[in-house]
Amino acid sequence: MTGTTKTKRIGAALAAAAAAFALSLGGASIAEAKIQPVDISCTNNGGHEPGGQQPSCKGSSLTQESENQNPAGHAPRGHN
Repeated sequence: MTGTTKTKRIGAALAAAAAAFALSLGGASIAEAKIQPVDISCTNNGGHEPGGQQPSCKGSSLTQESENQNPAGHAPRGHN
């Protein structure tokens, strides 16, 4: 085996190890995101949002509307 072939193989092995390490770090950060339900609006029996109502319901005969959101405030696909 020549010197350049050996160098290429060592370089390829180091690149593969670095790629595997980078992918393992990227996957760990995704797993830490917590999806939680967040109040977004209230609706009355007619299906309309009462005027002046905050995202969390304050009063009777109102239905709380919520959606699942990640820490960035976005609704991830498949979680609602």
